[in-house]
Amino acid sequence: MLVSGLLFLVFAVVGSVVKVPFVAISPGPTYDTLGRDAANNPVIQVAGHEVFPTTGELRMTTVSLNDGITMFTALGLWASGRYALAPREEYFKPGETNEQVKRENIQQLQDSQSNAQVAALRHLGYPVKVVAKEIVSGSPADHVLSPGARLITVNGKKIVEAGDVRAALNGTKPGQSVPITFQADGQPERTVPITLAQRQDRQEGFIGLTAADRADAPFSVNISLQDVGGPSAGLMFTLAIIDRLTPGDLAAGRHIAGTGEISETGKVGPIGGISFKVVGAREAGATDFLVPEHNCAEAKTAAPDGLNLIKVSTLDDALAQLANLKAGKPTTSC
Repeated sequence: MLVSGLLFLVFAVVGSVVKVPFVAISPGPTYDTLGRDAANNPVIQVAGHEVFPTTGELRMTTVSLNDGITMFTALGLWASGRYALAPREEYFKPGETNEQVKRENIQQLQDSQSNAQVAALRHLGYPVKVVAKEIVSGSPADHVLSPGARLITVNGKKIVEAGDVRAALNGTKPGQSVPITFQADGQPERTVPITLAQRQDRQEGFIGLTAADRADAPFSVNISLQDVGGPSAGLMFTLAIIDRLTPGDLAAGRHIAGTGEISETGKVGPIGGISFKVVGAREAGATDFLVPEHNCAEAKTAAPDGLNLIKVSTLDDALAQLANLKAGKPTTSC
């Protein structure tokens, strides 16, 4: 009895104190991108342009992740039926801390918001410019360009989209000098020769910058949302921006949720956690859910009763499906 008691005590201590290499995943909170944030500020904030009234909801969805759980906690969460357990290594790199993951998620959210603004304003017909987003320290572009500088030509080729920068260097070699024309801080355009460097992951010359598209509009759009990370809200941000900047009403009084990464050109990419997001959306009152095409199969296996899954692959798809909902026409289902 003494030995059994000691073993039970050891098991109880280990089970309640020692952390297991798993994380618990569950439906997270949802946020209406046409509504207000926790500080009562509009999620979509526009300055210098008329904002049009909207009705209904365009709700983004999230997944909650619990890390640092003990064996007993993990078993309890799993038994509840609301949580799933997954190996921690699927969400955290070796040696990576919660703080590092949080910073990465915040950066992904910021990139998502930027892509949403570009995709929305490009759809509305505003011009797009290409800027130097990041400069690699010690690279040929370092001390020549600064972040935010507008890229006009590289190697004599006009830069219209971010991908044009890499394409302009096709056929070049390390050590070759190429001209780059840019404009920084409202200053006149400058053309400067840059000697390309060598990099192991490519044969062509390396210039040392990351380019990004930015909308060139005479007004500003900002997105205000705290305590959320990751890239998967891009589609819903984009739709909300368009809804605020145009007459009409995309949601038309309906409670619509959705998810999906958005590219600067309006492509909708797949995301993780769709099975939890459809549950969270329905619990928040959504009746329709915009699903990235490549997430449809998984979404169908977890969708609660009363939730209409709508397949989308581009921003234009999503707008067309919302128009069908508004007109009472059938939508493209998963």
